[in-house]
Amino acid sequence: MDERGDDVTSRKGHTFTGQTFQHYSEMNPDRIYMDYNATTPLEPEVIQSISEALQDAWGNPSSSYIAGAKAKAVINQARENVARMIGGKAEDIIFTSGGTEANNMVLHTAIEHFWRSCKAAEESDEHQIVWGGLPHIITSNVEHDSVKLAAEHLQREGKADVTFVQVSKLTAKVEVEDIVAMVCPNTCLISVMLANNETGVIMPVREICQRIKSLNKRRKCLRILLHTDAAQALGKIPVDARELGVDYLTIVGHKFYAPRIGALYVNRPGTRTPLYPMLFGGGQERNFRPGTENTPMIAGLGKAAELVTLNLSDYENHMQGIKLYLEERLQAAFKNKICFNSRYPGSDILPNTCNVSILGPALQGWRVLSNCTRLLASVGAACHSDKGNRPSHILLSCGVPSEVAANALRLSVGRGTTKADVDAVVEDLRQTVGLLEEMD
Repeated sequence: MDERGDDVTSRKGHTFTGQTFQHYSEMNPDRIYMDYNATTPLEPEVIQSISEALQDAWGNPSSSYIAGAKAKAVINQARENVARMIGGKAEDIIFTSGGTEANNMVLHTAIEHFWRSCKAAEESDEHQIVWGGLPHIITSNVEHDSVKLAAEHLQREGKADVTFVQVSKLTAKVEVEDIVAMVCPNTCLISVMLANNETGVIMPVREICQRIKSLNKRRKCLRILLHTDAAQALGKIPVDARELGVDYLTIVGHKFYAPRIGALYVNRPGTRTPLYPMLFGGGQERNFRPGTENTPMIAGLGKAAELVTLNLSDYENHMQGIKLYLEERLQAAFKNKICFNSRYPGSDILPNTCNVSILGPALQGWRVLSNCTRLLASVGAACHSDKGNRPSHILLSCGVPSEVAANALRLSVGRGTTKADVDAVVEDLRQTVGLLEEMD
């Protein structure tokens, strides 16, 4: 792909263009990928780090000889890089298989935290403070399935009471006051995503944490733990766990050009903040997450985190500019037939996410995408792709009418998406819409 003027962005001594990142498009030049909220390709530097670890750091990190020590050093460096990316310390980072495991570990910990707090209260001078009923979890109704379904499972099995707080149909955010209003004596965890994967809306996590910490100061024995799934925010906007005030923050590598591995930030795990393992084994990750470490993938995660730390401002500015250009071109092409589902008064939106519906009885999102010849995108979260052609429950929850939600396209741009890509995608959509309207 040739360099194209303002589609080239400078970063730390070198430039990047669509050529660097659009691996799929290089192999399939007629296709243009705009589903970066689903997954991202690996950065070349990340691939190099993985390859080097496969060759040079193949030893067991728990072994004392050279090959093991090399692997351990690679893991330690990656841990430092991941911690720096989110404003934490290396000892706060626990490597996991991905975001699903990290989220499930938090919910598992919250339940254990509740019962241990109950037992401690019974055995102490605070024995008069005994809670009746089950542990209580508060979350929103637009969370990723790895939080939503895990919480529903706990509720179904009679292990927890769960409150799913509705987001505002005006702002698409979960409102701080609505969260606080749901707190009860048994509340042990509040989990709210940092940014929504379909609308791009950024949630008021910092404000929620501030209010709950004030409540915690007045509560006896049972502290409310605070968690955010930051999967969609990392690599797009600044994320600082300490500024947010969370106890736990979920990190998902394949959303920021790293491999499919993850991590969980825990504010001083096992001391300041409880963390209880779901697995038992050889003691790796300080017994919080045993299992021989996947050194190459951890190395890749660490390199991707380093690149985010170095280049986030460039990434964010580039994606914001391309998204705005995309929205302008869509508006010009479809005029009053376009409806943007990622614009809400008073809400900040991720710089790369454009959720849009092209209005018309034959223009359901799945039908448009299946007839596009160039665009690769989705109608919503990839993990919901088995739910048939029903409108997204996320959009419906945010106040989008059913007939508009049915036509939704989630277009998410990446670090290498260019204005030329946007022009080609809009033309592809224009032709596809014309064809479908003729067929109707």
